[in-house]
Amino acid sequence: MIKFYYHPSPNPAKVALFLEEAALPYELVPVDTRKGEQFTAAYLAINPNAKTPSIVDGDTVVFDSNAILLYLADKTGKFLPPNTPKLRGELLSWLMFVASGVGPYSGQAVHFKHFAPEKLEYAEKRYTYETDRHWGIIEARLAKRRYLVGDSYTIADMALWGWARVVPFLFGENGWAKLPGTKRLFDEINARPAAARAEALKDRFAFKSELDEEARRALFPHIHAKAS
Repeated sequence: MIKFYYHPSPNPAKVALFLEEAALPYELVPVDTRKGEQFTAAYLAINPNAKTPSIVDGDTVVFDSNAILLYLADKTGKFLPPNTPKLRGELLSWLMFVASGVGPYSGQAVHFKHFAPEKLEYAEKRYTYETDRHWGIIEARLAKRRYLVGDSYTIADMALWGWARVVPFLFGENGWAKLPGTKRLFDEINARPAAARAEALKDRFAFKSELDEEARRALFPHIHAKAS
């Protein structure tokens, strides 16, 4: 059985969605990042990057949410486009676009807008601009087509869904107004029973929600390392 190391944040959500969609049996292992559990020796042996998610499938270990999606899709043959070079190229391109662009820039924009210990105007402008640009590329794609790749729901859409969940927090309560095509796909995925089950996983454990001193040290260790 797959061991799924989970925290209720955008990247693990993608993997939860795939596991539920594919009806794969798995054991959920909570990793409370606000308590610093990602830095334990046991977890670092699985994921040296000290991030969630990770999976252990027999003697196979995979970390990075997008790598996990690709691994599981290849393993099961599910949620992939038809196996042509053209569509494989599109899948890899959009999956990695989310991995290297949408996710990191969105995460940094949220950090500098909401969590940075000091106001850094340049950093906030930089990441807000890049976040707007990346989501604009996604929107241009989805304004013309139902899914990111081909004519079917794939892991590229799942990867996007993980981050689309935070659009209101990222852009404000009217954030969806400028992303109608993306919102259409988001609503379609949300209506799937697997998405509801993936969202419900966060209620199975009492994850820490307070952003207190312990949480700040766990989430932003660079600040304390610099201070010391």
